[in-house]
Amino acid sequence: MSANHDIAKLDDLIVTTIDSVKGYEHAAETAPRGCYTPFFHEMARERREVVDGLQLRSRTLGGTPADYGSAAGTLHRAFESLRAALGAGEEAIVKHIENGEDYLKEEYERVLDDERTSPETLAIVRCAYDSVRRGHDWAHRLKEELAETA
Repeated sequence: MSANHDIAKLDDLIVTTIDSVKGYEHAAETAPRGCYTPFFHEMARERREVVDGLQLRSRTLGGTPADYGSAAGTLHRAFESLRAALGAGEEAIVKHIENGEDYLKEEYERVLDDERTSPETLAIVRCAYDSVRRGHDWAHRLKEELAETA
């Protein structure tokens, strides 16, 4: 288990989670009729806290964590397409958020399943994963509820 390995994994999660923050902030600003705005704001706040924790761990290990999201990441592209989908209504917003949450959850699970990551770093990632799982589960439930009322 090396600090460099942990830093690399943390940095990947940091960039992807910043993309999530930006996506939720954008959704809160542009959602029609302000639907789900409180949830979007809450998730953006929670994810900023997640980023802070991941960045702190990276710095502790000697890393220089990013403070920006990716320009080309899958999650970022999914949330960018949210912008175009907003005119399509609530279902389109929730679908794009769920897609982003699926990707984010998979990224965290890859790190959690990586046996080369130190126990100390895994503990930080597990705490961050709680927010990811909550957001993922909420988006999935909401998508099902919207499908039932359609």
